Amino acid sequence: MEEEQEETRSSFLIKNILRGLVWFAVIITVFILAEDYIQTNFKNDIEAIHDKPVLLYMIFFTSEVVFGLIPPEFFMMVWILHGITVPGFIVNLIILTVISYVAGIIGYLIGRNLSKTPFYKKIEERYLQEYKGKLKKYGGFLVIVGATTPVPYSATCMLAGSINLDFKYFLLITITRIIRFSIYGWMVWSFPNWF
Repeated sequence: MEEEQEETRSSFLIKNILRGLVWFAVIITVFILAEDYIQTNFKNDIEAIHDKPVLLYMIFFTSEVVFGLIPPEFFMMVWILHGITVPGFIVNLIILTVISYVAGIIGYLIGRNLSKTPFYKKIEERYLQEYKGKLKKYGGFLVIVGATTPVPYSATCMLAGSINLDFKYFLLITITRIIRFSIYGWMVWSFPNWF
């Protein structure tokens, strides 16, 4: 019985990681096809965004804490469109990764400390209900899916905190967020050069 449940969890994980890769493939394809158009028509906007890195990091941090509204790949693409060097791209990617990991921990703490409040209950009913059942069924696998795919990472972290998922276990499984940023960062950097 336990082995069958593990297969179900594994298939859930694999299915969602594959969905995430397909979603990423769509994003990167649109980016490659639109790169010349963006460079031609939005060069000044890209310069303005790039020249304010602290603002960019603050927007990303806010997005990551509030359900990951802006995909991290958007920020990676801004730097590529600006013509950043490999070391500069790596430094910015590390900063984004740390911001995202910390935002996940904050999400966990919000879920753990505010889960009994009426405000959190409203957020849960409105935005998190879909994932709550899945978290009970799949446990840490849902957090891994949230860390590695477009499934809202912050939402899964909040839910993990709200059900008091072991904090050390949570920190361990959210390391997959670092793996996601590494792989996606490499793809964002490499793929446009291949076409």
